[in-house]
Amino acid sequence: MHAFRKAVEDRDTQALEALLADDVVFTSPVAFKPYEGKAITAAILRGVMRVFEDFTYVREIADPAGRDHAFVFTATVNGKRLHGCDFLHFDEDGRIDDFTVMVRPLSAAQALSEAMGAQFDRIASEAAATA
Repeated sequence: MHAFRKAVEDRDTQALEALLADDVVFTSPVAFKPYEGKAITAAILRGVMRVFEDFTYVREIADPAGRDHAFVFTATVNGKRLHGCDFLHFDEDGRIDDFTVMVRPLSAAQALSEAMGAQFDRIASEAAATA
């Protein structure tokens, strides 16, 4: 099992944060502008862990060089079932430097947007504390 998948499935936020490059760029499925940096990305991922219910990876796809991975998942947010995919790129040191998430259907993306919006003050505070 890939270290990223194991960290997420174990809900091991420290292991997950250790996999992030300092200059990671996180592209959210519900925000227009990407987030830059390890502190905000780690805080967002902790927020996601708080709002996702019944989270499970159902498929893992990797390029032969091992630098690009896609992790397909399902989860529930506020009663809405969603399907999504984490698209990750790993730098030469094996750290995630690009992290893009896509989700569907629209109703679940809207539920995710609302749930994460409610988390955002806490996310911003956590990111500021570790930056």
